[in-house]
Amino acid sequence: MTHTIVMVGLGATGLAMAESLLRRTDVQIVGAADRNPAVVGADLGTLAGLSASGVTVIDEPSRLPTADLAIVATTSDLSLVVDTLMPLLERSYNVMSICEELSYPWSSHPDIARRLDETAKAHGVTVLGTGANPGVLMDTLPLLLTTLTQHVERVVIRRRTNMSRYGAILSKFGLGLTPTRFDDAQASGAVVGHYGFEQAISALAAGLGWSLDAIVVGRVSPAIVSDTVRAGDHVVIEPGGIAAVTHAARGTVGGRTVIDLEIMFGFFDGSDPVRAGDDYRIEGADQVIELSSPVGFESFVSTIAAAVNVVTAVVDAPPGFLSMGDLPVARIASKGTHLAEAESL
Repeated sequence: MTHTIVMVGLGATGLAMAESLLRRTDVQIVGAADRNPAVVGADLGTLAGLSASGVTVIDEPSRLPTADLAIVATTSDLSLVVDTLMPLLERSYNVMSICEELSYPWSSHPDIARRLDETAKAHGVTVLGTGANPGVLMDTLPLLLTTLTQHVERVVIRRRTNMSRYGAILSKFGLGLTPTRFDDAQASGAVVGHYGFEQAISALAAGLGWSLDAIVVGRVSPAIVSDTVRAGDHVVIEPGGIAAVTHAARGTVGGRTVIDLEIMFGFFDGSDPVRAGDDYRIEGADQVIELSSPVGFESFVSTIAAAVNVVTAVVDAPPGFLSMGDLPVARIASKGTHLAEAESL
């Protein structure tokens, strides 16, 4: 069975998802919308670097055709994206979004979470927030690892992730700014760092049955100032610009930190004292579980994969507002065998 999809938001991440889905044999993109005049009227396949798909980008999501699923890739701020999500649910689309705050907003945005859940159930559809982080790397993956211990005492995760393939979202990290401009931008609220810490911690705690005292999200801070030019796919960092920042958060029980998360986001090169990589430590009463990736889970690639691999699972899921932890592992596994070039496997 082929599921039909519409796309809402065609920035770097949205187009990368479209490129992957256009090559799938089990889904079909039938519509796409973006308010950027530069892409309106263009063919989606051409924009994604493929052959023409016959799908013309329009400027208004309300005019998209009927489909099984709407994928929303617009903003990290749930209070802003909810106005896009609600009309889609009311038109009986299943909805999946890479909005970080949508991944598990029951603590951070309880009223919005309840409205989305009630609306989705009323229309017999599902809404899900996903992505690499939050969605998998700091919530669902460590939760799965805890299966190997009977009693978890603490979860510690350290990520150093390459951001050079991203575009517009880099502004919220302050990458490329001088330290002085970084301070000014942070003071004005333009630099906020990572969206999603609170949601990842809440999802992990809920899965473990922990009632947290508090979730404390620190301030993002510069970690590396570049002395060379560092070129990404969409942004160039000049000498004197910030090439990496660090952001951290923790969840506490009884005043003790039980979930300890830290991420360094950057454009790394060989001269840096650190390298991209990821380290997990699950401290159990019966054993300590450690998982390390010396090259790290590539952030952009992982986000695209996490999103496109769940599309059919969202359509087939029960109605309501779900998180990644609610979906069966086998349903969110890699869909590589559904790529057109893999039909012979």
